[in-house]
Amino acid sequence: MAGEIIDDRAGFSSWIGLVYAFNLIVGTGALTMPKAFEQAGWLMSLVVVIVLAFMSFVPVTFMIEVMGSANAMVRRNKKKHEEYVQEEQHMTYPTVQKEMSQECPYHGDHSAEERKPLLPVSNGSPEQTESDCTEITEKIEMGKMASLFFPPVGVTLFYICIIVYLYGDLAIYAAAVPKSLRDVACTYKPTNSSTNSSACNVTLEDDMLCWSSTSVSRINAYRLFVAVFAVGIGPFTFFNLKKTLVLQIATGLLRWTAFGMMIILTIIRLAKGQGEGHPKVADFSGIPNLFGVCIYSFMCHHSLPSIITPIREKSKLLPLFASNYVLILGFYCLLSFTGIFSFASLRDLYTLNFEPNDCNKQMEITSVPFIQYFLALFPVFVLSTNFPIISITLRENLKTLFHQKSKPFHWFIDRIVFPLLTIVPPFIVAFVTSDVEFLVGITGSYAGSGIQYIFPALLVYCSRKKLRNIFGSHITNKHVSPFKHTAWTIAVLCWAIACVGFVTVNHIITRK
Repeated sequence: MAGEIIDDRAGFSSWIGLVYAFNLIVGTGALTMPKAFEQAGWLMSLVVVIVLAFMSFVPVTFMIEVMGSANAMVRRNKKKHEEYVQEEQHMTYPTVQKEMSQECPYHGDHSAEERKPLLPVSNGSPEQTESDCTEITEKIEMGKMASLFFPPVGVTLFYICIIVYLYGDLAIYAAAVPKSLRDVACTYKPTNSSTNSSACNVTLEDDMLCWSSTSVSRINAYRLFVAVFAVGIGPFTFFNLKKTLVLQIATGLLRWTAFGMMIILTIIRLAKGQGEGHPKVADFSGIPNLFGVCIYSFMCHHSLPSIITPIREKSKLLPLFASNYVLILGFYCLLSFTGIFSFASLRDLYTLNFEPNDCNKQMEITSVPFIQYFLALFPVFVLSTNFPIISITLRENLKTLFHQKSKPFHWFIDRIVFPLLTIVPPFIVAFVTSDVEFLVGITGSYAGSGIQYIFPALLVYCSRKKLRNIFGSHITNKHVSPFKHTAWTIAVLCWAIACVGFVTVNHIITRK
């Protein structure tokens, strides 16, 4: 199963693709960056995050190139199958030869010379024909790319990695959104018996009441919101990415509004000379945590096929993603720098610095209840956008994993079973427990490194080698990465090893 063919007329513009990519990359990880910047120092953090952005962009260009190569391989395989069918039907050889010469010429098998036409075909240069072979028109997920270019053991390792990563991500999202909704909705607070007033800095346990007027506990309220989230967002898994366009735009606007509020409020505080932060220039002891927080803040590689294939203007892919990464890098720096210079001490999740402070009202950066609660719901806006993209990516990779060429899926299996197989396990995990920190550590640190760095580098290396063997040495991939020297592939692999090392150290230090 190569994937669905995307008609350009049914696609979307590059600007819509930018919105999809931005929404996917900028998640709740951005809210943990200011604290990490504070601990590592502003200059050290700036240097590290710039390097991280660049080293995450390089594998994006690898993935775009591999998508072009995979489309060429799929076209070539289809032509070979058509040729076989035509020969079985006793069609004349010249007819077969003509059709083969007009599409994706290949030179890798023993009969290639026999298939050459005696006279050149007059429908374009060979370079142009072979370049057209790499046009991205079919949505080919990473799993299919792995099966095209990797040996069987590599395919198996890839599927283990991406399934662990995506299922882990969905479980995290399925727990984080209901937790945020529960924390905003629950109004009960324990009272101090000596003063008969609300106690300050009290940890709210799961078995405490959610509302004083009911017997509903906080954990039961959480499970109620898990069900609401499953019913409200889960059905998007049954459709394609374009069906989520309204959701992407709506939640994208809410996301930008929340970020804008946080940045404007801190800028106002700084403009009034009320900034309380005095961050260090550099602190090497904070580097492991900075890597642990920021390493996957530029992650979108697993969903690139779903985002890129429907884009109409594919000649602008590299400038589009380059500008996207520069925009996101600038945004991360603006959010973090305004935060570390505004607050004397930052909390782990940045939005918590804007919530109501019942113990000390003077510490509040804003006293407007609407803004306080709106920012508290920020994770809901972000993860509600990302959940459909991740779930659709997982669904398509599961289809590719179980697909058999000789036996297409029944429509019920294709449209009902696979979407359910995608979303039911994460919601079961979220329903059973709201503590998913262990999943964050495993899926983000190790499986995520494979998806973001290791597999894109290996895919681009193997695809280049296989295309040269099959199409000859003059194949032109119109989506070739600007980082086409083998040294860049090695550099990305080395970087992945270094990142895993830093993140492992961070896990040992934080014990998470």
